[in-house]
Amino acid sequence: MKPSGIRKFFDIVSEMEDVVSLGVGEPDFDTPWAIRDEGIYSLEKGRTFYTSNAGLKQLREQIALYLHRRFSLNYDPMKEIFVTVGGSEGIDMAFRAMLNPGDEVLVPQPCYVSYVPCVELAGGRVVPIPLKAENQFRLTAQELLDAVTEKTKILVLPFPNNPTGAVMEREDLEKIAEVILEKDLYVLSDEIYAELTYTGNRHVSIAELPGMAERTIVINGFSKAYAMTGWRLGYACGPKEIIAQMIKIHQYCIMCAPTTSQYAAVTALRDCDDEVARMREAYNMRRRFLMYAFEEMGLPCFEPFGAFYVFPCIREFGMTSEEFATKLLQEEHVAVVPGDAFGDSGEGFIRISYAYSIDNLKAALKRIDHFITRLREEAGTGLSEENV
Repeated sequence: MKPSGIRKFFDIVSEMEDVVSLGVGEPDFDTPWAIRDEGIYSLEKGRTFYTSNAGLKQLREQIALYLHRRFSLNYDPMKEIFVTVGGSEGIDMAFRAMLNPGDEVLVPQPCYVSYVPCVELAGGRVVPIPLKAENQFRLTAQELLDAVTEKTKILVLPFPNNPTGAVMEREDLEKIAEVILEKDLYVLSDEIYAELTYTGNRHVSIAELPGMAERTIVINGFSKAYAMTGWRLGYACGPKEIIAQMIKIHQYCIMCAPTTSQYAAVTALRDCDDEVARMREAYNMRRRFLMYAFEEMGLPCFEPFGAFYVFPCIREFGMTSEEFATKLLQEEHVAVVPGDAFGDSGEGFIRISYAYSIDNLKAALKRIDHFITRLREEAGTGLSEENV
C-alpha cells in the first residue's frame, strides 16, 4: 500500500518555514462552544466509562432525528445506526463486513484516499470509474453500467466529493439508482460533506430514493460540518443485518467510540444548526472568491458546489500534478495536493482546500499567480527562441 499523497505533502510542509498550506481538509473554525462545553461538562461529571458498542442510546436517537429532519432518512436508532471512530472507521467496517475475497467494488475517481486501501485490506478488488471534468466530475448511469461485471458487489458514492467538490443532484441519483437496482448492487454512500453544499438545494442521499435504503450504507460524521476533526466521531446507518455485522467487528477492534465525544455530539445535533449554517456561508464566500481569482488568472476550474475543495486544471504547464505541486512548494512555499493522489483520473489537476481563512487564501493566490505567470513567460520565451 502506498502512503497517503495528502500526508506526504503535509509532512514536508511541517519542516518548512513561511509556507501557506492549502493542503489539508480540516476546518479552520474552532468546534462551536456549546459542543466543547458539553464535552467539558461530561468530564466534570465523570462520564469517562465505555458506552455500548453501538454508541450512546441518546446519541443514536439524535442521529435518527437529525437524518430525518435534514435529509428525510428514516432509521431505527437501536438496530440501524452505530457510532464509529470517525467516518473512516465506518468505511472500513462496511467493507470488512460485506466483502468476500475477490468481490469487486466500483470506486469513482478522483476520490478520498481511503476507499482503495480499505477495499484491498478487506480482500476485495477495486474497479476505478474515471470521472470527467466535462461532466462536472459526476458519475453517469452509463459509466456505472459500463463498469459492472458479474463480480461487482458494492458501488462507492463519494458525494459531495473530496477532492473535486462535485455534487450529485436528485435527477443524477435517480438514473444511477435504476442501474443499481437492475444489477442488484450495494452502495456505500459517503456523505461526510452533506451539510456543505452551495447550490441552494439541500443534499439528497441516495438512500432516500425508492428501493435504495435496504441496499445502502450511509457514512456520516461530525468532523467537517461541526469542525470536530480531533474528536474522532462518525456513524454508519443501513440495513440492520449489515449494521449488526459491522458492530461485531467494531466490538472486537475498537470497543466503542470516545465517550466524551459522544456526549458532545448530542449537543451538536440538537443545538448547533445555526453554527453549521454560519460556517457553510463562510465556506461559500471563500469558494466564490477562489473561483473569481482563478478566472482572473486564466486557470481553468469547473465550479464545485460541495465540500470545501476546488480542483483546478494545470495541464497547460506540461508537468505532472506532483511535479507542479512540488515546484510550487519549493519556489513559492504554497502547499497543495497533486490530483493523482486521489486516483489516476486526478492527474493534471491539483486540490486546493478553502478550509482556511481569507487572509491565507489571498496570500496563497498571490503566490500561485506569480508562479503560473512565470511558467507561462518561460514557456513563451522558449517558444519564441525556437521560432528564431
